[in-house]
Amino acid sequence: MTIEEAQATVDNWIKTTGVRYFNELTNMAMLTEEVGEVARIIARKYGEQSFKESDKNKELGDELADVLFVLFCLANQTGVDLTQALQKNLDKKTQRDSERHQNNDKLK
Repeated sequence: MTIEEAQATVDNWIKTTGVRYFNELTNMAMLTEEVGEVARIIARKYGEQSFKESDKNKELGDELADVLFVLFCLANQTGVDLTQALQKNLDKKTQRDSERHQNNDKLK
């Protein structure tokens, strides 16, 4: 599925199953919450924290998908084409950082 297809799929799901979009502020709060759930899994799986019993069945992929879903919602309702936005962002990073990372001794 392309990013464009994913945005359209989420839009269709919202309009048929979800009834309507939550407002932008609610979706921003939801995005923050979902990112926090990803952070919790990362901290427990790759960091020094241990899993709580309630966290043991959480899957990183599922939580990352929750982040994408809300991100697509925000993009849809604010008129952002994420395919174009990502390409523009990559172009900017490529131009700005063309030598920066290659010359970073910390990365070697």
